[in-house]
Amino acid sequence: MRPAASDTGPVATKRPKDRKDRIALAGAELFCERGYHRVSVDEIAAVVGISGPAVYRHFPNKYAILVHATREVVGVLLAATAAPQSSTTEGVLDELLNAVAGVTVSKRRVAGLYQWEGRYLTPEHRREFAVTLATLVGRLAGPLRALRPELTAGQAELLVEAALSAFGSVATYRAAATGTGTEQLLNRVAWTLLRADAPQLPPPQRATPGTAPVRPASRRELLLIEAIRLFHRHGYHAVAVEDIGRAAGMQASSVYRYFPGKADLLAAAYYRATELLTGATSAAIAEASDPADALRRVVQAYVAYAFGQSDLVAVYLAENNNLPDKDRHQLRGAQRRHVEEWVRLVNAVRPDLPVADARVLVHAALNVVTDMGRLGRFDRTEGYDAQTARLALAVLHA
Repeated sequence: MRPAASDTGPVATKRPKDRKDRIALAGAELFCERGYHRVSVDEIAAVVGISGPAVYRHFPNKYAILVHATREVVGVLLAATAAPQSSTTEGVLDELLNAVAGVTVSKRRVAGLYQWEGRYLTPEHRREFAVTLATLVGRLAGPLRALRPELTAGQAELLVEAALSAFGSVATYRAAATGTGTEQLLNRVAWTLLRADAPQLPPPQRATPGTAPVRPASRRELLLIEAIRLFHRHGYHAVAVEDIGRAAGMQASSVYRYFPGKADLLAAAYYRATELLTGATSAAIAEASDPADALRRVVQAYVAYAFGQSDLVAVYLAENNNLPDKDRHQLRGAQRRHVEEWVRLVNAVRPDLPVADARVLVHAALNVVTDMGRLGRFDRTEGYDAQTARLALAVLHA
């Protein structure tokens, strides 16, 4: 009897039945770590221990790996929340929250796949996963409304979205998560959010006639503004220098008078974001009367920054892996310093809280601000920014 051919050569090992899932997991981890466009099929194959061509026995292309991996991530969440056993409403909700916490912590290396790399999915697949995630939200919003009948369906869903954002924050940083301890802390954060005063989403924006936005006098500034807008709308890799020049009303050759290349435009956006955030944080602390006041002001400053610079913040959060190496290392250092400033304030207000727990709370609060802002279209006219700041402060005091 002839031995089965292996994936790496003519000899003989039997192909594992879970090889397709292993390939998808390796792809998901690499996509989350380095960004979808910076990962090749050969690199995914090397992690699994097979040849590049062997991957194509399971997937027609890299995009198919992204789709399969995303289905796996959301599928695990749906499976974990499918059949709560508790006999009480509060028990059901607690069981569901524990299940989500367990999945996000144990799968933290891939838990952010849909959030960060989902923009590379086709509209059809984005709709598919939006429906799946809506199912998850509904599973938690149902018992929440039974527990809090004063909530509208929209308010319950928004609070659930905030709780899911807190869980998802473990995928946004590299510091070690402490397993069960982190799960319990995130469960506490989620309950804090679900018991919070219910925010109200702003009404849908109506198209109203208005004056054209003022164009900056500096061509360099105009190029930077248009680059940020296009990077946010289409993703860094889908935007060419020609697109940025056209949006700014100039030839591509003129762009290079101000920026050596597209990567330099991205780096300039990050330095702009870092400068604005550092300035807002420093001013908030300087005006404070005590640590509690400083923490409140810093949260409000971050919300104002996130709501006032939504395109820039979206690019800042999503495109880190596409920065030139020297800029990425420098800017990650600035990001860490910003987080540690929040951690310092949280510990000043709550001296008995372990530093590691304070760091988990800070990342959760930051994620809640940006996700709630996105859901509310960063609308400040209805006081939605103040509502978001209150949710973030509740997280820090959980």
